Amino acid sequence: MNGPGLPVFGTGRIEDVVRSGDRLVRAAAGLSGTELRDRSGLPGWTRGHVLAHVAHGVEAYVWLLRLAHTGRAPAPRTDAVTLAAAVERDAALSAERLAARLRESLDRFAARARTLPAPAWDRLVPALAGWRHPAWYLLPRCLRELETHHLDLGVGHGTGQWPDGYVSWALDDTLTTLRAQGFPLASVEAVDLGRRWSVASAGPSVAGAGHQVLGWLSGRTPAGVLTTDSPARLLPAPPAWPQPPLPGWGRVDDET
Repeated sequence: MNGPGLPVFGTGRIEDVVRSGDRLVRAAAGLSGTELRDRSGLPGWTRGHVLAHVAHGVEAYVWLLRLAHTGRAPAPRTDAVTLAAAVERDAALSAERLAARLRESLDRFAARARTLPAPAWDRLVPALAGWRHPAWYLLPRCLRELETHHLDLGVGHGTGQWPDGYVSWALDDTLTTLRAQGFPLASVEAVDLGRRWSVASAGPSVAGAGHQVLGWLSGRTPAGVLTTDSPARLLPAPPAWPQPPLPGWGRVDDET
């Protein structure tokens, strides 16, 4: 049953987040102590760092949902330096405790999202990176966080396990921004999704399964898995990912 005032667009998105979170929690709980301290797919981070980062990231999204609900900051916001120290501290927790922390954060997120009044979904909230977006964008942001970092754990959840709906949205979101930035790629085709994007007036074209294309754009998959009309080594290097979304809702300092 939907929460009061929940917009139609949010219903499926919330359940997508719940299912993705459940998968990640199960993966976290199944790690041994040694596996938790092993290197992840992110340079300099163990699997414990990845899980601690996700748990704290979801808590930040809960804070933003509360801000969207009332229009007022519910408490002082955790800054980037404090957040980094918290991730470093919690990376040393056991798999059981990290899984429990992540479960609690995800439950709070889902509960807040299911009861957020409809008008609040359009309220602009500030990302810690300095850009703003409507509260509804927290749903795909959270899903992206969960799916991407589940892959980064290196426990068998590859790009092929990314849900098609997530892949399609993330490609739309990413390629819209890259087009506006003039990224030198003529076109992208997700052959399994039956979709094609024009990006620039000139440059190479790439094709592949949607999850492979997104894996490359997000820095998780080598360009060699794609079909291209140019040698893979000559493809432009995608910028740091994810990029701020377009159409663009402004930066936090635009309000000052």
